This record gives sequence, C-alpha cells and structure tokens, in this order.
Amino acid sequence: MDLTEKTVRKHYIYRGKIVNFRVDDALLPDGKPCIRELVEHPGGASVLYVRGGKVLLVRQFRYAYGEETLEIPAGKLNPGEDPAVTAARELEEETGWVPERVEHLFTLYPTPGYTNEKIYIYRAHGVRAGAAHPDEDEFVSAAFYPVEEVLDMIGRGQIRDAKTIVAVQSLLRGEG
Repeated sequence: MDLTEKTVRKHYIYRGKIVNFRVDDALLPDGKPCIRELVEHPGGASVLYVRGGKVLLVRQFRYAYGEETLEIPAGKLNPGEDPAVTAARELEEETGWVPERVEHLFTLYPTPGYTNEKIYIYRAHGVRAGAAHPDEDEFVSAAFYPVEEVLDMIGRGQIRDAKTIVAVQSLLRGEG
C-alpha cells in the first residue's frame, strides 16, 4: 500500500530568518483532500566530544522553553553547507575546541509531525584547543561533565534535549 500524501499547493504564511511556515493543500493516499501545516527548517548539526570520560556540554538559555538547557554543541546549517562542516564549526565557535575530523553517528528527525528539520549528530575526533567565538547573539558556557553524571541528569529529567540524549545514549552502546 502506497502511503504517500501528495502536495497540491503550498501556501506560505510566514518566511523568516530561521523557519518558514506553510499551510498546504494536499491529498491523502486515498485521494481525499487534507490540510497540512509545516514548519520548514534548514536543519542543524551537533557534535559529541568526549575527553577522558567526560562529555562537553554547553549551557544556554533557550527562549522557546524559557529556561537554560545543557546540550551538546549545535547550530543551524547554512544554505548548501555540509552538515559535517556545520558540526565542526559549531564546536569551535561555542567551545573553542577544534576537531581534526567529525564522524557521522545519526540523523535525527526531531518532530516529524510538523517540521522537515533534520539534525545531524557527529562525534569529534583529534580535537585540539582553539578559541571560542560565539555568534554575537549567542551566550553559552561550555564545561566537561563525567559521562555517568550526564546519564544521571538525563535520567532525572535535567537534560531534555533530544539530540543530546541520543548522542550520549550512543556511548552506552559503543556507537559514540
């Protein structure tokens, strides 16, 4: 059975710096019309860096949730940019650590019900110290946390960021 829904017409409601919002006319697999709301997002890349049994996390205020979060370094893809380049850039910008290379671990669909965003998760290798230079509107602090402490924070609900949870959990399976 083909489950494909077909777009009839895209209606852009809002075009922004980071996201676009559409309300589309579409057809269900049985041909019946429907409406689909979609947030277009260019995607992002994140990077897991583990050194000496400790995970590098950044603390920052997330406006959408009205609270500070602990996350692995991450950022939005620039148009046409390779996600590996984004991951390496964000690690350096937010933390000052410069990877020799990054290895792709996962591609995460954070909310497939209403957005096309993809988050690419990498692991950093061959990392050397550099200088942090966050974006002018980005206020972050970076620190290393023991893997067991990070796992405990996830278990207690203190870390709720999906990309961070997926990346850190991969350490338990030997994938990260």
